[in-house]
Amino acid sequence: MAIDYLEKILTARVYDVAQETPLERAPRLSDRLGNSLYLKREDVQSVFSFKLRGAYNKMAQVSADHLAPGVIAASAGNHAQGVALGAKHLGTSALIVMPVTTPELKVKAVEDRGGIAILHGETYDDAYAHACELAAEKGMTLIHPFDDPEVIAGQGTIGMEILRQHQKPIHAIFVAIGGGGLISGIAAYVKRLRPNIRIIGVEPVDADAMNQSLQAGQRIKLDRVGLFADGVAVKQVGAEPFRLCQQYVDEIILVNTDDTCAAIKDVFEDTRSILEPAGALAIAGAKAYVEREHLSGQTLVAVACGANMNFDRLRFVAERAEMGERREAIFAVNIPEGAGSLRQFCKCLGKRNLTEFNYRIADQAEAHIFVGLQVKDRQDANQMAATFETHGFKTLDLTDDELTKMHLRHMVGGRSPLAHDEVLYRFEFPENPGALMRFLNGMSPHWNISLFHYRNHGADYGRIVIGIQVPPAELPQWQAFLETVGYRYWNESDNPAYRLFLA
Repeated sequence: MAIDYLEKILTARVYDVAQETPLERAPRLSDRLGNSLYLKREDVQSVFSFKLRGAYNKMAQVSADHLAPGVIAASAGNHAQGVALGAKHLGTSALIVMPVTTPELKVKAVEDRGGIAILHGETYDDAYAHACELAAEKGMTLIHPFDDPEVIAGQGTIGMEILRQHQKPIHAIFVAIGGGGLISGIAAYVKRLRPNIRIIGVEPVDADAMNQSLQAGQRIKLDRVGLFADGVAVKQVGAEPFRLCQQYVDEIILVNTDDTCAAIKDVFEDTRSILEPAGALAIAGAKAYVEREHLSGQTLVAVACGANMNFDRLRFVAERAEMGERREAIFAVNIPEGAGSLRQFCKCLGKRNLTEFNYRIADQAEAHIFVGLQVKDRQDANQMAATFETHGFKTLDLTDDELTKMHLRHMVGGRSPLAHDEVLYRFEFPENPGALMRFLNGMSPHWNISLFHYRNHGADYGRIVIGIQVPPAELPQWQAFLETVGYRYWNESDNPAYRLFLA
């Protein structure tokens, strides 16, 4: 029998523990976008996330006999806190299996709310498999974070509140997607009552399981997912959310890490609240949609779905937010090594503010300058590059170059005549003890590390660039080593910025 989600949402039991959250206009961001953008403030729930709604609604439907042994869940953090708080309210125990990559803030929050946290596996999927084993072993009730009609209905109460709080026309509602429970609940309600409102999902480019599944017409399981937005780091969406998204979701927008960081900054400037990366996805998607569609004068809603942010991640967010806003451009500029050249270069800058300027003498005829500039937008950056070229300064735009943004900006001038046979690789190492040692132990003793750069940005993976001196005859062995070590890597040996500044 078909599930009547309208009835389920209208009768959902969420307000024993959850609150009806505000729907607030973001004034500064609305003015910049030329549209009225409203934020559905799920970040102000007692657990700083919407997850409490679905978790509690599910547990409230479970009989006392089945609740008595306790409940168990797998979660990257937000669902875990909802289950822990809900279990405490219902007088039962909660066991939460969390990936080892879960931010410490979320682990502590589960324990503070009476839950018992077990860290297991690298991803949500690993944690979920272990939770299923424990549920069978201990006779506990499993509370799924998204693939359950009662959980979906609980999340759907957000859609009910939005339509009640804003009864005037709404062009689109933007919702982050992990497993799909949030967007499917909102969509099921909104499309029944106001089908003209567009429901738009937002996913990270490196964790787009729903996007790929909708394109394929079946659920796709990703080999790996990016962990920056850990709250949506799901390899496979739920079966029921997928069915509902096929029926009700109008489109999916993908955003990158820089876009997400910029959205975190935008919300902070309007509310003085700091969203976690997953919580800011909907705002990033709304901005991308407005830019793509050249939209103006419309009303948009973005669900700010979580604020469980680790403080040490703010370093990374602050550094990348300007990139996401297209307010900073990075260039490598060649100028003659002679009197007056630098003055002429600075004249080209006009009144623009410098964000970075690096130079080290390396050549008698030509100087290589690494410069960061504040710009209005991407078009402004292109005009700046054209200005440099017009004045005879050969220019390389590095604004979108990942190696430059993460590493080379801190390493300009590091050439060495001793670095013969050097190859340069960028790696993502897990941020846990032993990761580097495992890498070094697997290397041939004939290969020498000639360059190494790492900086902790509070992310789940350490981003590292390494120069290795490998004799040409041993390159096949090097490639075989890369395949067996198990870390993500990129060959940057032909990267133009590397060739210019380091090789």
